Amino acid sequence: MNNVNQSKTERIDIRANSAVKQLLQEAARSCHKSVSEFLLDAGVTAANQALADRQKFVLSDEQWAAFQDALDRPAQAKPNMKKLLSQPGLLD
Repeated sequence: MNNVNQSKTERIDIRANSAVKQLLQEAARSCHKSVSEFLLDAGVTAANQALADRQKFVLSDEQWAAFQDALDRPAQAKPNMKKLLSQPGLLD
C-alpha cells in the first residue's frame, strides 16, 4: 500500500528541538527531499514495519501444524520462573 503518493488532504503537526530539526533537514537534503517528504516516507515505512507482525504471518503446512500443536499442548509448570518472579526485582 503506497499511500505516500496519493493526494494529501490531512495535516500532521509536530514539534522538535533545534538540533532535531537541523538533523531532519540535513537528512532530507541528502535524500533530495523536502523535510515533509522525508518525514512522511520514513513515518510510513516505520508504521508498516511496526504493524507488519500484527497484520499477517505466513506459515507452511508443516509450520502451521507445529504451531497448532504448540497451542494445543497443556501448560507446563516452570519452577525456576515462578521462583524468579516471586523475588523482589531491581526496581522493587
